[in-house]
Amino acid sequence: MSSPTARDPAADLQHALLSRLKLRQLSLLQAIDRHRTLGRVAAEMRLSQPAITKALRETEDIFGNRLFERSSRGLVPTAAGEAVLHYARRWLAELEATTRVLTSLEAGRGGRLRLGLTQQVPQQLLSAALAHLLDRTPRMAVMTREGTTDELVAGLLARELDCAIGRSYDGDATGLVQEAIHQQEPCLVVSAKSAKRLSRGPLDWARLAQLDWILPPPNTPMRRTYNAIFVGAGVQPPVPMLETTAIRSMETVLRTEPNAIAILARDVVAEMEQAGHWAALPYRLSWNLPPVSFFTLKELEGQPMVQSLRAVVVETARKMQRKTG
Repeated sequence: MSSPTARDPAADLQHALLSRLKLRQLSLLQAIDRHRTLGRVAAEMRLSQPAITKALRETEDIFGNRLFERSSRGLVPTAAGEAVLHYARRWLAELEATTRVLTSLEAGRGGRLRLGLTQQVPQQLLSAALAHLLDRTPRMAVMTREGTTDELVAGLLARELDCAIGRSYDGDATGLVQEAIHQQEPCLVVSAKSAKRLSRGPLDWARLAQLDWILPPPNTPMRRTYNAIFVGAGVQPPVPMLETTAIRSMETVLRTEPNAIAILARDVVAEMEQAGHWAALPYRLSWNLPPVSFFTLKELEGQPMVQSLRAVVVETARKMQRKTG
């Protein structure tokens, strides 16, 4: 008599997913997570609430776990639900990206690339990247998204972006590939009308801390960097007047507030000074900003379009460095 074969629960679950799981069930889970009530999900999907309840039970049966539980905040994902939702977002994002690529190919484009950018990417790098992508035959379809480095990395990990240009990232992100490509010098930026007044005397962080600061949002890498600079100078970090990474918001405040001050990359300031609304103070700071870096995912770094874009961006950064050096 042959001995019974040990069952592998993971293999059983994988078989159930491959044979029974449908994409609309993943979409249902996302809708429940978004609305937290079955009534709202039913209204969005134009189905009855009993039908939604039945669909959720069937989906939970496939996964062999309860995915949501009722609370005072409505339906809340269980630990298993959070794990399933994490992968559901990725699967659906990959599906959306595939449909966009296919649509662009049908329209005669050479494909589609999704590029993330921080606000402080120098114009030369941005122009080189977009020119490389758009000046092709056939032309690429390009989607750009601006955000902080943390937001761009999150977009990459969620498969919502293919690559990004931002500050170096010091968090834990499995599968992320980053390469430092451009070093930027920081400078203090104020209203052009206030530059002469605020330039008097030596660099004094205690005096500067009394001004109206524009700083990045809390819990971002750059905010932590700036706070460390004040602490290193023996000064309590200031409570900012404005928290933003948006260049247009900074420019508006610097133009109207006589004591407003921010820290920006010197090459970005040089590009913007021509408008005459802001000016760099004449102090040289003794530290560098986190380097501008090129990001992608390990699974995407071998794609020809990602490789060619990286090569163009790296070469442009080298030329900029030689010019300033």
